[in-house]
Amino acid sequence: MCNEHIPLSAVLFDMDGVLIDSNPVIERAWTEAAAMYGIDISNEDIVQHIHGQPGHHTIRALFGHLPLHEQNNVQNHVIYVENTAEYAPIPGVAKLIASLHSAGVTVGIVTSGWKEKIERVAAMLDISQSVSVIVERDDVERGKPFPDPYLVAARRLNIPARNALVFEDSVSGVTSAVAAGAYCVGLGAAELLKHGARLTLQDFTGVAIAATEAGKVVMTIDSQTQLELKPCR
Repeated sequence: MCNEHIPLSAVLFDMDGVLIDSNPVIERAWTEAAAMYGIDISNEDIVQHIHGQPGHHTIRALFGHLPLHEQNNVQNHVIYVENTAEYAPIPGVAKLIASLHSAGVTVGIVTSGWKEKIERVAAMLDISQSVSVIVERDDVERGKPFPDPYLVAARRLNIPARNALVFEDSVSGVTSAVAAGAYCVGLGAAELLKHGARLTLQDFTGVAIAATEAGKVVMTIDSQTQLELKPCR
C-alpha cells in the first residue's frame, strides 16, 4: 500500500463529471445550439473545446465566426439547458464530502461553471454547508487548463496549492490542477494519468475517511493508496 505523507489540508472538487454526471447534458446543449446555426460539432471538438472548458473558450473556438448577438444566443441556450436539466450525482461523492466536513477537513469546489448552477448542484447534493470555498468561471480571467482557478482557491484558503487534493475528470482540469502544484486524482479514463493525475477512479464508492488517534484524517482511495489529511480544527 502507498501511504502519501504530503501535508494535504483541503480537498477540492471539480463540478461537472466529478459532483454530477453532466456530460450528456453539456454535449446536448452545445450540439443543439450548434444545430441552430448549421454548425457540426465533432467528437474532437467536444473533447478539446467543451468538456472542462469555460463557456467563453467554447464560444470563441466553435462559434467565433458568428455575430456577437448570435454568440449570446448560443450561450443563453446552453445556460438554459444546463440550469433546467436533471443530473445524477457521481456515486459516493455526497457521502464523501459529508464525511470530510464531519472530520474537519476543508472542502471546496473549483469549476468552469457559473454561480446559479453551482448553487443548484450543491443544494441537490445537500453539501452547501460543507463547502468552504467556491471558485467559478467569473473568478478568473484564465480558466482551466491554466492553473489560475486552483491558485485562486488556495489563496482564498491561505494554503499552498501543493497542499490541496484535487478531483478532476477532464484533461484540461487535470492539467490545471497539476500546473498549480496540487495532488490530482482523476475520475474516468486512464488517459488522465498521462496529464499528471496520480491515479484514476471510476467514482467515489470505494473512498473512505477515518480519523487517527494522532488527530489526522486518513482517506483510503483504493487498496493501494492512503492519503493523510489535516483537519482545519
